[in-house]
Amino acid sequence: MTGTLLSIGHGYSARALAPLLLARGWRVIATTRSAEKAGTLRGEGVEPVVWPGADLAAHLAAATHLLSSVPPSQEGDPVLAALGDAIAGAGHLDWVGYLSTTGVYGDQGGALVDEDAPLAPATERGARRVAAEQGWQAVCDCAGVPLHVFRLAGIYGPGRSAIDRVRAGTARRIVKPGQVFSRIHVADIAQVLAASMAAPVPGGRAYNVCDDLPAPPQDVIAHAAELLGVDPPPEEDFDSAEMSPMARSFYADSKRVDNARLKRELGVALRYPDYRAGLAAVREINRR
Repeated sequence: MTGTLLSIGHGYSARALAPLLLARGWRVIATTRSAEKAGTLRGEGVEPVVWPGADLAAHLAAATHLLSSVPPSQEGDPVLAALGDAIAGAGHLDWVGYLSTTGVYGDQGGALVDEDAPLAPATERGARRVAAEQGWQAVCDCAGVPLHVFRLAGIYGPGRSAIDRVRAGTARRIVKPGQVFSRIHVADIAQVLAASMAAPVPGGRAYNVCDDLPAPPQDVIAHAAELLGVDPPPEEDFDSAEMSPMARSFYADSKRVDNARLKRELGVALRYPDYRAGLAAVREINRR
């Protein structure tokens, strides 16, 4: 199957998806904020559109699939603010995807959560995501098109990983007893999105997108250091560590995220089922 994807806010995850689609004969139209980045995207084989600025109505009309990677701000979801009415009238779309976060579940004290768990965000960022999910659901209901929500765990991959932070000397091992995070390699995000686009679920669906091994963050940093053959940074107690309010807020949630639905319904076999496999792959890419 081929089609035309309009990718709004074509960032790290969406840029990993584009090559998969292009190799299958898809057309990919992608928005970016700058002319410089537009040139980079053009070199990757996508059709760049500088937005805000350009009128996206014609591009939306040409699309069969729509993906938004744009996070909400304090004022709400900027894509819905600008294009909500147009999307609500875009009944021709076969699939709409929205990249959300597992932060919508809030703090679960390390317990396992699946997609049927109540949404109980513990941070303002998580609350914005819940509101954005609801907003996207409303416009898709108006359009009569299926919304697919992808609740992403901590994203990592080439250029954005514990390997990169250890090598740069910026990694820290902050220890908060009982804290666990789930993660996902960007290549696995791409294959999950591609699988969903190939077989949209009538009425839409939400998917947790994470690997099989939730783990304390300090363990991931220690493993990255081991892969690089260097000493890990010293452990720091969470309560006394100097951190920005934003950095500290990431430790507000502790949970193990269940990914059984994406495997069962999308037939996805993760390329990197845990951080060890993913970090080893990043190290090999960095060696080239």
